Amino acid sequence: MKIFTSAQIRACDAYTIHASGIRSAELMERAATKCVTWIGDHLPKDTLFVVLCGTGNNGGDGLAITRLLHQRGYGVKAFLLRFSKDLSPDCQANMQRLTNMGRDLVSVVTPDTFITDIPPHIVIVDAILGTGLSRPTEGWIAAFISHINQLPNKKIAIDIPSGLPADIVADHDAAILKVQDTLSFQLYKRSFLHPESAEYAGRVHLLDIGLDKTFISATPTQYKTIDADDIAAIYRPRAPFAHKGTYGSVLLVGGSYGKMGAVTLSVKAALRAGAGLVTALVPGVGYYVLQTAVPEVMCRTSGERAIENIEEWEQMTAVGIGPGMGTDAKTAAAFAAFIDACKKPVVIDADALNLIAKQPELLAKLPKGSILTPHPKEFSRLFGENTNTMIQVDHARIQAMRYNINIVLKGHHTAIITTEGECWYNMTGNAGMATGGAGDVLTGIITGLLAQGYNPEHAAMLGVYLHGAAGDLAAKELSEEALIADDIINYLGKAFLDIG
Repeated sequence: MKIFTSAQIRACDAYTIHASGIRSAELMERAATKCVTWIGDHLPKDTLFVVLCGTGNNGGDGLAITRLLHQRGYGVKAFLLRFSKDLSPDCQANMQRLTNMGRDLVSVVTPDTFITDIPPHIVIVDAILGTGLSRPTEGWIAAFISHINQLPNKKIAIDIPSGLPADIVADHDAAILKVQDTLSFQLYKRSFLHPESAEYAGRVHLLDIGLDKTFISATPTQYKTIDADDIAAIYRPRAPFAHKGTYGSVLLVGGSYGKMGAVTLSVKAALRAGAGLVTALVPGVGYYVLQTAVPEVMCRTSGERAIENIEEWEQMTAVGIGPGMGTDAKTAAAFAAFIDACKKPVVIDADALNLIAKQPELLAKLPKGSILTPHPKEFSRLFGENTNTMIQVDHARIQAMRYNINIVLKGHHTAIITTEGECWYNMTGNAGMATGGAGDVLTGIITGLLAQGYNPEHAAMLGVYLHGAAGDLAAKELSEEALIADDIINYLGKAFLDIG
């Protein structure tokens, strides 16, 4: 699913109105109807509402919602915050329609006035400011938003929480209305997908209001979300007469004294991801650990307590390197020699990323199409600090194109950034996956998919999606609190079954 800027969304609205031969007020009515239907499906009939409306089109949505809720028998009243002298045409039209139905259904709130007597059981609907916000809120509106934030009431935003920009991460001290649910229209805003902003939007529900599919399809954007249809198009079911050689051979390099768990998780994940043959290259201290914990995996050793030489990689279809590997001087030399010699895409994680950060000249030597899987701090060590996660993603796009690599920037909505600079936000996964070893599992999954012939971009996308989906299935049964990395591996099979 594409992610549009606020300007692209406005253009899409305009194109839809023109192509459909409808008036803008009809599109607003369609959006309001979808919101009221959602409310009817999720809240009791006896719920009472206060709808806070601005003077623009978001306020028009709120006034239309007030009228439709009243028509459906809900107790509701709108408050129009008169922060602008003039109302937008559609806001004015909906104000007139609402007052024609009953003047007591709406009150005008004048500047420097606050609403102080909203009982806590009343649901507050936020339709004050929309996606047209061009600068942080200030003055009376900022104070009004801060006042509403202090109330204990449940809050629902229409399209976007007031004060939240759609295309950037807001300043940390900006006045933004914090809600439990956001009813947004058709497409995600980028700000919904980054932690600094997402906390204001709560649960985001996309409502299809029939925006023109031709415009959406034809309009380019570098930002998208991964959905089930994307994954179904990537996924390749197994051939009936295939054999283990059909699905490639994996070499996973990692482990050091005291850190054998990481590479053990990676090799198990590569197997569960469908790789035909998996070999672990570990130091001698890990031999019995691997042979005992994962009998399906072949094991080679190099060095006693840390990796000293990287062998046999040329015979392998795919190589993943880094989990638990440590940064010993001999390991660093072996890794640098491997990067100098390797010409096929490789999956690089954990300590291998830290070794590149210490030897930045290796970045230019990475094989074309390689997949780096840093978490935000590892990314900062590689490429420098950024002021927020959205800027970090845009920085990752620059680096991916510069070095011709794929970057999997891990987070709640992990961003897969391709060699062409495309950014795909993953929508599976949960907070229970913030647990030791989950990243090592992801490395194994992506490497296992790469071995099966998926191109690097698709291996990263499918791997991240499956990793999150398995985590969701595990959390549903076990809880987020009890989830551990091994559970993600154990639910991979069910995640595969859900594709398509």
